Amino acid sequence: MKKILVIDDEAELRAMMVVALQHRGFEVVEATNGVTGVELARAEAPDLILCDVNMGKMDGYATLSSLRSEPA
Repeated sequence: MKKILVIDDEAELRAMMVVALQHRGFEVVEATNGVTGVELARAEAPDLILCDVNMGKMDGYATLSSLRSEPA
């Protein structure tokens, strides 16, 4: 089963995405901000990451930059 990490600080939107993806047979991991998202990406090694751009703590661009700096 393919694993998708959803990173979004808006709880309702994140919940809708999680339900829709799970309904289509994906395993879904969710994070409430970029910092947690980076940690989960390292731990879970998802096949795909869906990330909001406008978030507190760490925005989507900083999250992407942090993930790209790692070889894995």
